Parts: sequence; structure tokens; C-alpha cells
Amino acid sequence: MATHVQVILREDVDKLGKAGELVRVRPGYARNFLLPRGLAAPATEGQVRRIEHERQAALARAARLRAEAEAAVRALEGIVVRVVRPAGEEGKLFGAVTAADVARALAELGHAVDRKRLELPAQGIRSVGEHEVLARLGGGMSARFRVHVEAQA
Repeated sequence: MATHVQVILREDVDKLGKAGELVRVRPGYARNFLLPRGLAAPATEGQVRRIEHERQAALARAARLRAEAEAAVRALEGIVVRVVRPAGEEGKLFGAVTAADVARALAELGHAVDRKRLELPAQGIRSVGEHEVLARLGGGMSARFRVHVEAQA
């Protein structure tokens, strides 16, 4: 009787491995837990080749995304986005500048950044002046830029 079998993980399994890894486990663990729940697949020769091909494709995709994120960081670093909003006499805005407003202003400057990737204060920007915003661009890359909020004349 085999003491261990090889399976390919379809999903991350705590204390065992990440999705796509080839792991050795006890036959009972594979037969009674991993395979019925769809967490793993038997490691046939064809499956191992397919997983290796998918891993190579994922590495290439990750490298491309990282290069795109680095280019976006270089483009965003140091720019100043101008937003005009109605404000009171003390510099308090009527409402707030939200991530959607900043994303729209960035798009007008030619930088496409999803609003969900922008980090503003929890309630948005509520006063006139310069505010720093962080854009998380994926791949562990982030860029800081300034948002200049002006009172509408």
C-alpha cells in the first residue's frame, strides 16, 4: 500500500500549500477530504503538465501586470490633480471630494485609475487645500499624488 500519493491543489489549503502546487499527502487524506471537496485533483502526468503550463502563464501575466503598475507609478508620482467644489467662507466644502471624483479628475488628465484603488480619508476630502492621496496599483506597487481642492467662484 502506498504511504503517500501526489495531488495537485485546486485551492489554497492551510498548512498544506497554495493552489497549483503538487503536494504529497496520505491516501486517506486525499480520498476522504481533499478530493471530495474539490480542493485537489489526482496528479496524473497530463494534469502535472497542464498545471506547469498554467504556472508559466501566471508568471508571465504577473510580470506584465507588474510592469504596467510600475509605469503607472512613474506617471502618477508627483502629479497634482485639481478639483473645484463649492465651499463655505471657512474653507469647508459643501459635501466631500470622493474617490470617484478623484478618479474622474485623473481620467481627464489621461490616467485611468479605478476609484476602489484610491485611498482617501474615511469621509472623503472635506476642506479646501492640498491633500495627499495613495493609489494602490497592484503588484505591491503604490503611488502618492496630491489633490488640490479649490473653492468654486
